[in-house]
Amino acid sequence: MSDTQTLIENRPPSVAGLFLERVAATPDAEAYRYPVPSSSGQGPDEWKSLSWAQAAERVYAIAAGLIELGVQPEQRVALASATRIEWILADLGIMCAGAATTTVYPQTNAEESAYILSDSESRVLIAENAEQLAKAKEKRAELPELTHVVVIDPAGAETADWILTLDELEKRGAARLEKDPELVRERVGALTKDQLATLIYTSGTTGRPKGVRLPHDNWSYMAKAIAATGLVSGEDVQYLWLPLAHVFGKVLTSGQIEVGHVTAVDGRVDKIIENLPVVRPTYMAAVPRIFEKVYNGVAAKARAGGGAKYKIFQWAAEVAREYAKVAQDNFRRTGTASVPFGLGAKHKVADALVYAKIREAFGGNLRACVSGSAALAPEIGYFFSGAGIHILEGYGLTESSAASFVNPGEAYRTGTVGKPLPGTEVRIAEDGEILLRGPGIMEGYHKLPEKTAEVLEPDGWFHTGDIGELSPDGYLRITDRKKDLIKTSGGKYIAPAEVEGQFKAVCPYVSNILVHGADRNFCTALIALDEVAITEWAKENGLEGKSYTEIVAAPQTVDMVDGYVKQLNEGLQRWQTIKKFRLLPRDLDIEHGEITPSLKLKRPVVEREYKHLIEEMYEGSREA
Repeated sequence: MSDTQTLIENRPPSVAGLFLERVAATPDAEAYRYPVPSSSGQGPDEWKSLSWAQAAERVYAIAAGLIELGVQPEQRVALASATRIEWILADLGIMCAGAATTTVYPQTNAEESAYILSDSESRVLIAENAEQLAKAKEKRAELPELTHVVVIDPAGAETADWILTLDELEKRGAARLEKDPELVRERVGALTKDQLATLIYTSGTTGRPKGVRLPHDNWSYMAKAIAATGLVSGEDVQYLWLPLAHVFGKVLTSGQIEVGHVTAVDGRVDKIIENLPVVRPTYMAAVPRIFEKVYNGVAAKARAGGGAKYKIFQWAAEVAREYAKVAQDNFRRTGTASVPFGLGAKHKVADALVYAKIREAFGGNLRACVSGSAALAPEIGYFFSGAGIHILEGYGLTESSAASFVNPGEAYRTGTVGKPLPGTEVRIAEDGEILLRGPGIMEGYHKLPEKTAEVLEPDGWFHTGDIGELSPDGYLRITDRKKDLIKTSGGKYIAPAEVEGQFKAVCPYVSNILVHGADRNFCTALIALDEVAITEWAKENGLEGKSYTEIVAAPQTVDMVDGYVKQLNEGLQRWQTIKKFRLLPRDLDIEHGEITPSLKLKRPVVEREYKHLIEEMYEGSREA
């Protein structure tokens, strides 16, 4: 048996157990960094640290406090908060109490929050602030199981006998531990690998969210498998901003506990640019939208600098892509990422002019980024690769505890999601669907045995609903969601995500695009533009001072986007080309339910919302 197999197969039953081991092994090492507003209220945030021992003190107090509230093993404790240090401490506290975390996105409205709390039968809600508390209060009559709400940030929150602050919960827990110091260790020691650890509700690109039951063994396996990839080490500094209510964010906390590196935690997306030079991370996980935004921002800034600057950027972008493709191809064939002398010389010049500034904006220490949750347009991936920002794409689902595939370090291949994690099996069904089996696969959907049976076979194979191809040496390429494939009225199949990704690489002003064409005789697109980028463009094109809605309605904006659509079409098969498009009057957003909190497009919602624009594009065509 290999060392990797031994590491994975001899895993402890829970991440709570791994946490206790980590605290015992490196109590004084730095575990977490987190921002607090400066004492004056002016200027940048101050970053504070917690050692593993300091984190454990708070985690044990939260666990004992929950036990004081009567929480029993496997009972659910809901967590409705943005990504912050308290989210991680509370989640660990819940697991160390033997209970299970139900995750709730802070953006979720009162009705859907109540559905999740009710369906999960959550006994306690840990709410970030007065806003999250108000949702629970509004629906309290519908939540007979909910006995207490614990508020992290109590400013403006009301008080009542069923409401307490996180500080009060920790004080109660500390008092209980004084009387019963082994309480938490006993609860952790009693955990079995099959006990429920987490109930994550899918963001529901269609229909009601389903609760995905992830037992302790899923997270313990993930922690060991991430360590076994060798992608992260104890010397790393991770910048964690992803939503922890999402499985992608959550899995990163398990890997960190096993490896023992530092994690800087701040979920405020608007602070990413400000935080990167302060945190100076060595690795960071993100969703493709963030890389698209950075790429579009750099392109827009170059364009604003005048024609010469923009030409230099365009040249440097092409050099980056060519360099990355050649280097990756050579690495695949020879094991070294060499490039011809001439290309290397051009790359050196482009590095001094463009790439070095991009790396500095990421903090200057970034070794690699992990991208997941949706497909990254290969042209954007190659650009960053050539610029020295190595994006390792990965793949997984809520139902597979997030990480089933990841690109292997130096041997990464842009456009693929890499190889399966150690211990995970994969096969491609006859219709192209990706099937997975292994210790990361869920137990099933909460209280939905029929839905579970639809995707989980008795022998453990899970149907992902994604279409993909495996290379002879085991790299997976995702081509589309099975249910998202478009079949035109001419019988041609089109993967809309592929066309959408290509457009994002071509047009620096796009924010979201939806390609439509099922049962039609040609493809059309709904396009939403990035407000910051298009406002900058508008200043130079006679539209300064206009609102976003006015800018996208202007003929010169439509002409400009039309140029990029024509450029896209040049690289597509005839039946894939976009014959008509409409610019949307506003960007798609979470609040209107058009994208999920992990920034995935909800196609049915967008198509319903803008049905009139879609129909308008097909007026007069044969099937209209």
